[in-house]
Amino acid sequence: MTAFPNPEFTVGDLETKTILLVEDDPDVARGVTVRLQANGYRVAHATNATLALTIAALERPDLVIMDVGLPGQDGHYVMERLARSIHTAMIPVVFLTARGQEETARKAFEAGAVGFMTKPYRGDELIAMVGTGLAAVA
Repeated sequence: MTAFPNPEFTVGDLETKTILLVEDDPDVARGVTVRLQANGYRVAHATNATLALTIAALERPDLVIMDVGLPGQDGHYVMERLARSIHTAMIPVVFLTARGQEETARKAFEAGAVGFMTKPYRGDELIAMVGTGLAAVA
């Protein structure tokens, strides 16, 4: 499936924000990517912690949307590593996870996350959370 960006979006638009999506479920990743691209965001995708940290260091995304449950190291590990690097410490992180327990959310916010959403998610809420996350560093 091909997603077409918002008609007001242009490839050379300096205001285009890059979102790093860290999600190992291909169906969820596809749905989130389509929603973000339809709203004019550029999406980079990682399926595990190692790839997420590499892409974050190279791409310097404007926001990270991350699952907690990842193969190998989990999303909390990625969050801690991002926070330790001078190059990635200021990137806002929103967790999007099926682990909706209060303890998981508390741990995410204590680590510095700017948002926390549970799956299944509503597309309009996701886009609103992205806006909130981007505004957190503006």
